[in-house]
Amino acid sequence: MKILIRLPNWLGDVVMSTAFIAGIKQLYPEAQIDVIIKKELSAIVTLIPGLTQIYPFSKQEFKGLAGVNRFGKNLRAEKYDIFFSLPDSISSAVMGWATGAKQRVGYGKEGGFFLLTKVGKKPKNMHRVDEYLLLLEQFTGKAISDKQVKLNAGVSAANNKVLINFNSEAESRRMPVDKGKRLLNLLTNTFTGITFAFIGSAKDAAFINLIINDAENIDRIENYTGKTDLVGLTRLMADAKVLLTTDSGPAHLANSVGTPVIALFGAGNENNTAPYNKAFLTVLRAGKLSCEPCVRNTCKLYGIPKCMELLDELEIVNALRLYLKNA
Repeated sequence: MKILIRLPNWLGDVVMSTAFIAGIKQLYPEAQIDVIIKKELSAIVTLIPGLTQIYPFSKQEFKGLAGVNRFGKNLRAEKYDIFFSLPDSISSAVMGWATGAKQRVGYGKEGGFFLLTKVGKKPKNMHRVDEYLLLLEQFTGKAISDKQVKLNAGVSAANNKVLINFNSEAESRRMPVDKGKRLLNLLTNTFTGITFAFIGSAKDAAFINLIINDAENIDRIENYTGKTDLVGLTRLMADAKVLLTTDSGPAHLANSVGTPVIALFGAGNENNTAPYNKAFLTVLRAGKLSCEPCVRNTCKLYGIPKCMELLDELEIVNALRLYLKNA
């Protein structure tokens, strides 16, 4: 049997989909499993064991529905038995139809249901991981026994670093600069034997520089922003003591390799998108505003994300103490 999976388009969602891939392996142990993934994220699937073929997809190279259709048709010769569409998009459904897969499975939220042979009933307010797994369970009629998000980053070499990720694709989930500055100084003055290392992509560099500039204890602050690829970042996380992070893709990366995560939530809904593995996970929210969580990408009421501004700094310090007892 040959199975093709269209993976999600966001880093955190791709990491969360590893539980779905593991479920496929559990129910179809002899199957060949191939994936389609956004080209910019394709390196991360090298850390998912058991995949045979990886097809990077670029919207710039295959524009619009016509491009998606052309991309799918390029895979027809592979003669797939099942195509699973994890994105709820018409374009993903078109891609699956174009592959000629015998069975095409998805939720079909955007109207792509008529291109699917099996349309799942999508639940409300369910964690993203469970949502993906439910699609598989509805299709097969079988329960998934082992539900775990996992990437294989190799053997870790523990270090004395706390990684910090204050970035997010959504402005409403990003740490405000002034809050970040205060928190950084508090952390470096509290944990004197620890190095704090910032992570992020190249486009986050200016934002992180604003936080680091004029920081106290600068000799114990490192900046990896824009200096790691996805695989290198994942391995850096596997070595770290703990990740302090906003609601973003890196939170899921660290969680998937067993690194303790302290996740700071503002606009995002932790019931749907918090890191999935509960061991070594702390989720913090201020919970002082009636609008929390709004799930908007920008804060319409306050300009800056006040829900992030109101996070208790001492509560964050105490959460870190669990992993930095001797620092």
